[in-house]
Amino acid sequence: MTPGPSVKATRARAIVGSFVFFWIAPGVVAGVGPFALSGWAIQPALFGLPGVRVVGAAAIMAGLACLLDCFARFALEGRGTPAPVAQTEVLVASGLYRFVRNPMYVCVLTIIAGQALLLGQTSLLVYTGAVAVAFHLNVRFYEEPTLRRRFGASYESYCRHVGRWRPRLTPWRGSATWAS
Repeated sequence: MTPGPSVKATRARAIVGSFVFFWIAPGVVAGVGPFALSGWAIQPALFGLPGVRVVGAAAIMAGLACLLDCFARFALEGRGTPAPVAQTEVLVASGLYRFVRNPMYVCVLTIIAGQALLLGQTSLLVYTGAVAVAFHLNVRFYEEPTLRRRFGASYESYCRHVGRWRPRLTPWRGSATWAS
């Protein structure tokens, strides 16, 4: 019997796969979609509030930084990608995953909403809502059942302690990763 790929090789594949998936999924949803809707043209400030653009820029930067952290955790800790075709080998429950079960989606929504505030584009606020509904349906009817089948009781325990969308105020201190 030949041994499987080394952890180092698996992580290398996960890093490359995550990099590619980053540009395909969040890159399209939080980049191409908003550009197609707005042309990234700056309109008058939303709600007539002068500081809203600063809040928008901060949301974009925070969302992007947190999204990159989540992708890194999937590749380095989970040894996989967010893509359904190359899922993680272990359930990742560290970093932002200790506060909310779906931080990648929250980050993407934060980036899109930040663009709406920065650019003064109400169309991007509507788009944020539509993307949020799509994310929720995907999580509820595809991701959660898939994770329940793969990780069983470990995932159930995680779900009992960490909310799907509403973040905890303190980090969950349960196990960080579980093998499938």
